[in-house]
Amino acid sequence: MEEKRLDRILTSMEKYKIPQLIITSPSAIFYLTGKWIESGERMCAIFIDQSGVKKFVINALFPINDDTGFDIITFNDSEDPIEKLTPFIDKKAVLGIDKNWQSSFLIRLMDKLQGISVVNGSFIMDEVRIIKDDDEIQLLKEASKINDMVIDELIKNISEGSKEVDLARNLVDIYAKHGTEQFSFEPLIAFGKNGAEPHHSSDNSILKKGNSIIIDIGGKTNGYCSDMTRTVFYGEISERQKEIYNLVHQANLQGIKAVRPGTKFSDIDKAARDVIANAGYGEYFTHRTGHNVGIDVHEPTDVSSINNSEVEEGMVFSIEPGIYLPNEFGVRIEDLVLVTKDGCEILNSYDKNIKII
Repeated sequence: MEEKRLDRILTSMEKYKIPQLIITSPSAIFYLTGKWIESGERMCAIFIDQSGVKKFVINALFPINDDTGFDIITFNDSEDPIEKLTPFIDKKAVLGIDKNWQSSFLIRLMDKLQGISVVNGSFIMDEVRIIKDDDEIQLLKEASKINDMVIDELIKNISEGSKEVDLARNLVDIYAKHGTEQFSFEPLIAFGKNGAEPHHSSDNSILKKGNSIIIDIGGKTNGYCSDMTRTVFYGEISERQKEIYNLVHQANLQGIKAVRPGTKFSDIDKAARDVIANAGYGEYFTHRTGHNVGIDVHEPTDVSSINNSEVEEGMVFSIEPGIYLPNEFGVRIEDLVLVTKDGCEILNSYDKNIKII
């Protein structure tokens, strides 16, 4: 068990006057135990309270032989897991639960503990996990270093006639070669006008001379995610493509420049967005500037115009401005940044200058 992480959770519970908490999301359980468990329809839950109770209730189909620091309580498919969980819960005290906990379990628990006060406790985990500890920072750096190598190898394999979907499939083998167990998210490869769709799904489009190529990829290595976007050009680049690329590049740099402890996320978003808006392309930057990253590729909070919370040392998030011109092309450039004492460290090192392949 990660004792320091648990201590931070207990401190946060005390701060928000939530004396007991049920933790059920796979990423939160991994954060505390180092065990990634996809239990499907079967309940998997950690229960903790301020008196020191630490229980891990899990189906016997998922044996845990290592010492997790929690008391392991198992059940089989003929048993009701709620019956295993409720004896530890004080029905007279507020109970925090995961916002995504299956309603079938929550309803049964509330039926059994009539009158218990249940609240969303996920913000406690979110608040603790948003600040990365030293071990997490090292893992995130390693994941991004691998992502740099992967995108370099992928780009070297691009040639005229390549299909988006084939390049995306090739990433499975490239990531595996570097010890990455899975994608952080489904890879996005977009040629030409497909790049005008920020969340385009790679398809059978064939690469042609003059196409822009958006490559948005990430892999999960040792439980932690990478995420990076680069836009390159095949064969040649037009003056219009060059103009748009340089604007997005400057927006990316200005967003990164604005990152430091105490700055509002909304001000970082503004720093990037103003570059694009002042050039007359504001309506074509259609998404937030970034999102936090860790065990999950999209974690709270985000870099957006409506987020007025302040940046803190130890946060890791993306800076990914873009311009998307319908029926023409799109450009996005994305880096992950680690907030440091007096600024930030960029976790990606792959070149961001205009690249024609």
